[in-house]
This record gives sequence, structure tokens and C-alpha cells, in this order.
Amino acid sequence: MDFFSGGIIGFFFGFGFGVGCALAVMYSIYTGGYQKAIEDSLREEKSDRYRHWLPKI
Repeated sequence: MDFFSGGIIGFFFGFGFGVGCALAVMYSIYTGGYQKAIEDSLREEKSDRYRHWLPKI
């Protein structure tokens, strides 16, 4: 394996898996808490938790 083919494989693994893992982490954060926080903030009747944390933000 010469330098060029090793560089191509390294670039693919580094960039492809790196971006894929970053997207997976961002998606898990979004589905875990961020999405629930957005839904909670858009409701007409605000929850106690929302009213508790709003002044601290």
C-alpha cells in the first residue's frame, strides 16, 4: 500500500466516520431533550418546570 491509497483510506475513515458519529450524537441530543424542550415551550399552558427555569436563562 503506497502513501496515496493509505491517505485515501485514512481520509474516508477520518472524515466519513467522524462526521457520521457527530451527526449521531447531535441527533441523540435532539431526540432526547431538545425536542421535548421545544414542545414544552410551544404549549399554550406552560409547565411548572418551564416557568421555574425561564428566569434563570
